[in-house]
Amino acid sequence: MDTLTPATAAGSTEEWGPFGRPLFEDPSARALSRVGVVDVGSNSVRMVVFDGAARSPAYFYNEKVMCGLGAGLATSGRLNPRGRERALAALKRFALLAEGMKIAPLTVVATAAVREAEDGAEFREEVLKETGLSLWVIDGAEEARLSAQGVLLGWPEASGLVCDIGGSSMELAVIGDGKVHARVTSPLGPFRLQQVGGGKKGLRRHISEILVGLRDQVGKDHDRIYLVGGSWRAIARLDMVRQNYPLTVLHEYRMSPKAVRDTCDWIGDRDVATLRGEGGLSSERVELVPLASEVLRELVKTFRPQEIDISSYGIREGLLYEQMPERLRQRDPLIEACRFAEAQSARLPGFGKKLYAFLQPLFKSASKERKRLIKAACLLHDTAWRAHPDYRAEACFDNATRANLGGLDHKGRVFLGLALMHRYKNSRNGKMGGMFRLLSEKEMQEAEVLGKALRFGAMFAVEHPESAGALKFYPKKKMLELILQPEMQALFGEVAQSRFAALAQALKVETRVRVKNARQDLGE
Repeated sequence: MDTLTPATAAGSTEEWGPFGRPLFEDPSARALSRVGVVDVGSNSVRMVVFDGAARSPAYFYNEKVMCGLGAGLATSGRLNPRGRERALAALKRFALLAEGMKIAPLTVVATAAVREAEDGAEFREEVLKETGLSLWVIDGAEEARLSAQGVLLGWPEASGLVCDIGGSSMELAVIGDGKVHARVTSPLGPFRLQQVGGGKKGLRRHISEILVGLRDQVGKDHDRIYLVGGSWRAIARLDMVRQNYPLTVLHEYRMSPKAVRDTCDWIGDRDVATLRGEGGLSSERVELVPLASEVLRELVKTFRPQEIDISSYGIREGLLYEQMPERLRQRDPLIEACRFAEAQSARLPGFGKKLYAFLQPLFKSASKERKRLIKAACLLHDTAWRAHPDYRAEACFDNATRANLGGLDHKGRVFLGLALMHRYKNSRNGKMGGMFRLLSEKEMQEAEVLGKALRFGAMFAVEHPESAGALKFYPKKKMLELILQPEMQALFGEVAQSRFAALAQALKVETRVRVKNARQDLGE
């Protein structure tokens, strides 16, 4: 199955695939109308309602039930009876929730368990009869493609190998240049591996043989592997615990091959109860972790990537990406999410763009990636204004480091959070201090400069900063200059002067203030 089309996928005869309607009729639209998606997997059944920025949808609602539909499928050929009952109950609830949210009908996608089980078609009919929901059953190649598209939604420039593990299968897809290339499916889901004999040696030999065959189909030269799926996220969570990692956001968490090997060994030395307690994992999830860790160990050994990245985006997000016109796909998900947040929460929506233009002279030599973060900070600088003044700085930091933001790695999160914190206060002390170890001393200093620039620029002129004055920065001369428009001199009052001086102090430069076309400076 190459694409989601009515002729090849079950459960719909509509032109627009499982949604039955276009989601992005206007490529220039910035916001997404609320959309509900359900993923019926071999291990879990999850409902997600997307809302927010069109290019970077947020989770309006998210609920998961660990049903275990595929448990025992490898031996019985049928869906797990108890899992089937739980899945049906979950789908009944989700259908009613969708009606309550006025987003019915839900889009429901089913993967390996339902497509492979003898009673899969019977289960689909039962779901339709009991809930009115049509299950869109996809094959392994399509599952791989949609998961890869989910990664591209969060990482537009992603290049490498996407690996999506479920309960009954594991899919691989090659991505690059914004497209999905070769893709394959395999029986390397933990439920199937439970039936492999020969002890640990036999299991590793079995996994290795399959992976070598997959490598022949998708190639071996992939510097990055992007991991999709609950079992991978559970392993990443345990890697965080093992290393006492300070930030618990799983999306874009990165592991080295050595870290993967060490964590797989660490998992192997612990029993399931210990892993559950240390990782805060559900009993249903943690039971599959030891087997998934053996797959991950052999995956890294077979493909030899330089970096392993965790993606919280997968099939559900891939379905949204499927319908995005190219113009929308080309937008930066980070900037789009920040622009949406500004429009929803800032006192003066649209001011962030003006603030960025005003502060640009300070950051002419910044890299392209750093300028993205500067632009994001300008858009977000006022979105926490409703928080109590005593906690506003911390609220800004939490919003940046823990928010659902695509296109932002962990160092970027902390840099952005620290800059926004300095937007409101000078000190960087507090409970979030442990996260600062993700940044170098130089990066922390640069975040402070950005924060103090925001602090000055945001209050210097509340409508059009550039119409009130202009900044000029001379790094070699160690001089920061503010040129005031003659009719706007009064804006440079005591508080503005204090914040301008604080910015200069962070830059470690002298200041000069003058009125445009005036013969004398106002003083340093």
